[in-house]
Amino acid sequence: MDFKSLQCDLAAVGYIADDALAMALRLCVSLRRPLLLEGEAGVGKTEVAKALAAVLNARLIRLQCYEGLDANSTLYEWNYQRQLLAIRTREHERLSADEIEHHIFSEAFLLRRPLLEAISQRTPPVLLIDEVDRADEEFEAFLLEILSDFQITIPELGTVTARSIPHVVLTSNGTRALSDALRRRCLYSYVDFPDEQKELAIVRARLPHIDLQLAEQVVRFVQVLRREDLEKKPGIAETLDWASALMGLKMRSLDDDPQMLQASLICLLKTQADLKAVPREVTERLVGKVA
Repeated sequence: MDFKSLQCDLAAVGYIADDALAMALRLCVSLRRPLLLEGEAGVGKTEVAKALAAVLNARLIRLQCYEGLDANSTLYEWNYQRQLLAIRTREHERLSADEIEHHIFSEAFLLRRPLLEAISQRTPPVLLIDEVDRADEEFEAFLLEILSDFQITIPELGTVTARSIPHVVLTSNGTRALSDALRRRCLYSYVDFPDEQKELAIVRARLPHIDLQLAEQVVRFVQVLRREDLEKKPGIAETLDWASALMGLKMRSLDDDPQMLQASLICLLKTQADLKAVPREVTERLVGKVA
């Protein structure tokens, strides 16, 4: 599979990738190396993993990172309720403590969390480690070890080695600097906001029934809106939401109904400050550039 073929396959499932990203994904799959995707929130990094899973017909396993995330909650937990129930139901069998312990600390009572689940698959899944920059540096160090060995140790069961090596995609919004060690372990690609042509292709791929004129106006409006001084620039998901909303409102052009258009901006603007920063006169100025 060359990167052009992969690019076409991604487009077929609704993801428009440029050459650099398609090549990065192609190498991620062929070299079995994790791929680190950086870029602002809303540029479609998470969608990359979803699209890759769809193309490969692979299971998508997602680990959402957050501050305070620890190793235990990403690997496994014991199902204590089932263990207690098992102990009670076997009380009459007069088993020894060792026999009971051996029984309740078996795979039947193991709750697999994303990382263990990913390395337990016979067919390589796509493992999405989303917003790794939100996790603490200690977790990042632990993650580096997992991505190097693809094995973990469970004290009661021993070492669990990966049945297959997952295709790993990590995303980062750049809220903190990642370690050099993690960067060296991964392939790297930067995902930027799409240019007008690419964003129009995304809108038409995801919303095939949208009127072409409306799609072009929506994309141009969002492109110029991103140049305004906003707290949260609208991402691709917001563009698609807004286009869907305008279609639902039966609008064929952005200048059809200024009042309705202004009300619909809640699809794009997600803070009070940004809503205040784009009053009706600003909207009309932007529409004047694109309609």
